[in-house]
Amino acid sequence: MGAAKSKRVLIGLAVLLSGCAVGPNYKKPQSWTPPQWKMAQAGAGGSVTVPDAPDVNWWNIFQDPELTSLEKRLASQNLDVQKATAQLAESRAQLILAGAERFPMLSASGSYTRAQYSSQQLKRIVEHIGKSTGGSIGDLLQSSSSNTTIPLLDQWRDGVDATWELDLWGRVRRQYEAAQAYLDETAEERRSVLIAREADLARDYVTLRGTQQQLDILKQNRDDAQKMLDLSSARYQHGMVSELDQEEARSELETVQSQIPQLEQEVKLEINAISLLMGTPPGSLDGELAAPSSLQPLPPRVPVGIPSQLAERRPDIRAASAELHAATAEVGQAIADFYPRITIDAGFGMQSFSFRDLGMWNARAWNVGPTITIPIFQGGRLSGQLELKKANQKAAAIEYRKTVLSAWKDVDDALTAFTKDGQRKDELSARCVSDRRAYELALDRYRHGLDSFLRVLDSERRLFGSEGGLVSAVEQESVDVVRLYGALGGGWE
Repeated sequence: MGAAKSKRVLIGLAVLLSGCAVGPNYKKPQSWTPPQWKMAQAGAGGSVTVPDAPDVNWWNIFQDPELTSLEKRLASQNLDVQKATAQLAESRAQLILAGAERFPMLSASGSYTRAQYSSQQLKRIVEHIGKSTGGSIGDLLQSSSSNTTIPLLDQWRDGVDATWELDLWGRVRRQYEAAQAYLDETAEERRSVLIAREADLARDYVTLRGTQQQLDILKQNRDDAQKMLDLSSARYQHGMVSELDQEEARSELETVQSQIPQLEQEVKLEINAISLLMGTPPGSLDGELAAPSSLQPLPPRVPVGIPSQLAERRPDIRAASAELHAATAEVGQAIADFYPRITIDAGFGMQSFSFRDLGMWNARAWNVGPTITIPIFQGGRLSGQLELKKANQKAAAIEYRKTVLSAWKDVDDALTAFTKDGQRKDELSARCVSDRRAYELALDRYRHGLDSFLRVLDSERRLFGSEGGLVSAVEQESVDVVRLYGALGGGWE
């Protein structure tokens, strides 16, 4: 019977200590999801988007070993990512601090004091002792207390103290829950920084290669313009054309040459931008990136996954969810502050007026007992704190909805841009073929004296413009892919 009673007491104590966490429990909100993507159709640069699972290293779609090498080094070299990693370590430390309150606090201490006690104090002590011994000691002290001298006393003490808050209302648990959610939010913010820097690197790299290709085309146009000037000069010297043809050809050559320094400057600026992303000083990547490299055509199939996976990929959505979780837990923590707080304090150690006696068993001293703190009047502090946390929770819920809608907008915009820019690139490619053929025909007719130089000059300018436009379109299509994978939460491992 005694064993059964003890068992019931232990079960009741366990239930009491476990308590109940007051306040609302977090439930992940349901967000709107489209049934399917607005897929890019065939003809968008010869590529179509498909619902296949994307490669984690999405930049491999460009088939550029140099870009792949840079992306692999970015995570460890980029200063923004390093800063975000340090902030993540701070959040982990905050979680450790919040979790420490769930356990008893143990501390060991030792002390030594030298004190002078008053005779009146000793009198009171001995009177109480005398009552338990028949009064003889008390009578003795009463008659001679005025002449009694208390010597200086040495007091030695060592022991172990423990303090533990009984988390009956879940205040500590809600605090730890909020800290865990903030850690999750910081981790997702770090992922956001990493994904953004990966996209920045890919975008700058694509822009660099496009500018270098534009520079190569401009130099080829310069060579063509030089040949036209040589041809016009030769025909002028033989009296076949007027000096006007020669000077117009010279003007065209100088126009093309004047554009080269600007593109060379843009190349240098792009390399410096990539150097900054890689956490290296300007000029450190000149030898690695100065050699031009053409942009590779995109594969015919661009995998983008399925819509329901977006919330799991986008770190900003996951961070917004974690922020809402933390705000919900803090509401429970604020509610728990209205309830009594019970703390159990305990201590065990040795006390003695002599260091030699400190190790003796009869020098032991101990204490144990609860401390209860009941909030009676706080001047509205607790109510204000609760209203503040509820307002924060509502704001976090609104921010979550906004983040989700912004994510779908980013994806829809990126898919539209990829489709339309791909169509534009196809049209410019066809135009470039036509302009090249027209230029060759006009040049041939000019050589045989069948057409004026103005016709050649006009077709030459159209060709230069369409070639440059085609390179820009290819570059923009690649930038659209970078934007698309950034919108999808690229780097979602």
